[in-house]
Amino acid sequence: MRRSEFISRLEEDTEWDIVIVGGGATGLGAAVDASSRGYKTLLLERYDFAKGTSSRSTKLVHGGVRYLEQGNIKLVMEALHERGLLLKNAPHLTRTQPFIIPVYSWWKKWYYGIGLKIYDLMSRRLSLGKTAIISAKAVEKFTPAVSLKGLSGGVLYYDGQFDDARLAFTLAQTAADKGGVVLNYMKVTGLKKVDQKCRGVFAEDSLTGQTYTIRSKAVINATGVFTDDILKMDDHLQHHIVSPSQGVHLVVDRQFFPGEYAMMIPKTDDGRVLFAVPWHQEVIIGTTDTPVSKISFEPRPLEEEMEFIFRNINQYLSSGISKQDVKAVFTGLRPLVKIPGKKNTAVMPRDHTVIVSPSNLVTITGGKWTTYRKMAKVAVDNALFVGKLEKRPCETDSLRLHGWQVALNEEEPFGYYGADGEAVRKLVEENERWGEKLHAALPYIKAQVIWAVRNEMAITVEDVLARRIRMLFLNAQAALDCAAEVAAMMAKELGREDSWQEEQVKDFTELAKGYLPGGV
Repeated sequence: MRRSEFISRLEEDTEWDIVIVGGGATGLGAAVDASSRGYKTLLLERYDFAKGTSSRSTKLVHGGVRYLEQGNIKLVMEALHERGLLLKNAPHLTRTQPFIIPVYSWWKKWYYGIGLKIYDLMSRRLSLGKTAIISAKAVEKFTPAVSLKGLSGGVLYYDGQFDDARLAFTLAQTAADKGGVVLNYMKVTGLKKVDQKCRGVFAEDSLTGQTYTIRSKAVINATGVFTDDILKMDDHLQHHIVSPSQGVHLVVDRQFFPGEYAMMIPKTDDGRVLFAVPWHQEVIIGTTDTPVSKISFEPRPLEEEMEFIFRNINQYLSSGISKQDVKAVFTGLRPLVKIPGKKNTAVMPRDHTVIVSPSNLVTITGGKWTTYRKMAKVAVDNALFVGKLEKRPCETDSLRLHGWQVALNEEEPFGYYGADGEAVRKLVEENERWGEKLHAALPYIKAQVIWAVRNEMAITVEDVLARRIRMLFLNAQAALDCAAEVAAMMAKELGREDSWQEEQVKDFTELAKGYLPGGV
C-alpha cells in the first residue's frame, strides 16, 4: 500500500460508487466488503487508520458473556457466529484463548458453568472448545497468581483473541488488494449534495493542504464516536445519537499473571466484567465503563478508573498490582447509541444501529470489533439501495484476509504479518542493521519501521510505535526511549528534514505521557 499511488487514483477517477468516511473497524470492513463485490470504493480517514477506538479494545474476539447474562441473545448469537468466521478468515491475526473464571462459592460455580455451556451451544459448529467446571486445584494450576482464600473452583471456557490495530491494517490491505482506495490523513470537510441528496464529499489532504471535490453514488458514515459530527454536516438540526463511554486498560508484566490462560472476573463492584488477558508477552487488565461528555482522539484515563481496576483485580490475585507496576495505560471511547431515559452506559446495548437520512447518507454506528463484518455488510447493502447500484452478493463470510496463513506465530516479531512476514524478514538482507532490536525490552526490530513506511502508509512516529507495532500500548517508556531513532529512520525513508524529526519526537513525547501511569 502506497499513499502516493492512492492519491493518483483519487485525482484520476471522476466518480466512485461508494465513499466511506472513517478508517476504524467498521469503515475498513465496509471498504473490504464493497471492493470485494467489485464496486469502485474510496475510504477516507481523518487521521491514521484505527487511530481511535479501533486500536484500544480489550483485544478479544468474543460473543460477550455479559450480554448473555443481560438476555441479549440476538447479539451473542451474532457475535459468536462472527467470532468463528474471523478466526477462519484471519488465523494469522487471531487465536483461541482459554479463560478461567475463579469462583468462591459452590453455587456460583454451577451458575456460571451452566451459563457458559449455553454459550458453547450457541456457538454451534463454530465452537472454540468445551466449557468445563473445574476444581480449585485446577484453577491454581492454570492461573498461578489467583487468590486461593475461599476458592471453591472455577469455570474453563474459550473465546478468541487478536491484535486490533494489525487487523485494521490487514483490512485496509485487503480492500486495496480488491481494487479499493484507502487514504489516511484525509479529512472530510463537508458533504456534496445534488438535489438535496448526498452525492459525494469535500475533503482536504492534511499533509499537503490540497482540497478535493469527490463525487459518488453513495456515502457511508462510519466514524464511530464522531458519528454526530458527520450527521451535523448532513443536517445541522440533527440531534446527537451517540452516548460515548470510556474504557481504560492497564498493561503489566506477565510475572503478575503468569501462564497462558486469561481470567474473567464476572462481577465487579459496578456490575461489569473485568479481564486479565495475556497479549504480546504482557498482560492487559480492563476495562472500565465511564460516561464522558467530551470526545477526543486521545482520551485520558481518570485516576478513579485506575483505582477501580486495581481494587477489583486485586481481590482475585495473590500477586497484588499497583500503579508502579503498570507499563502502559490506554483509553478508548465506545460509540454507544443513546437510549431515552438511560444514563448508565454499562447497561446500554452494544448492538449496531444503521440510519439512512433523508439525504440518503448511510450511517452505521455502535457494535464492536467482533461484529465488524456484519456491520460492514449492513452498511454496504444500504449504500447499494440508496445509490441505485447493481446488487451483488456479499462474499466476506469466506474471504481470506490479506496475509492469510494457517496459524498465528506469536513467538517471533513477524507473526502478525502472516504471509508478509517473509518480506519483512528479507529487509534485513538489504541492511543488516535493520535486524537490530528497537528496544531491548521488546521483540520489535528496525526492519518493521521500514516496512511500515514503505508498505503500510505510516506517516508519523506515532503511526509506527502505537499501531504498526504496539510498543506504546505495551511499554510507554520503551516507546519514548526509541522515538528519536524511529524518527531518524522515517525521515531518511520519507526524505524529511531535521526539523521534521525534532517536531515528531516532540509530538510523540507529549502524546506518550498520557500512556504512562504517572501521567494520569
